[in-house]
Amino acid sequence: MKIAILPGDGIGPEIITQAVKVLNVLGESFELETAPVGGAGYAAHGHPLPEGTLAL
Repeated sequence: MKIAILPGDGIGPEIITQAVKVLNVLGESFELETAPVGGAGYAAHGHPLPEGTLAL
């Protein structure tokens, strides 16, 4: 299963870090890919929803 990880801003990155830990202990095979969104997307690509994130 492929899961898009979109941490966003504020406490999002902290929450996502813990959620990924939970996914990792489930014993399932997940394909995780992270992309920026919100302020992080804007800082990295000049748009809050970069094309790469949208494509993901």
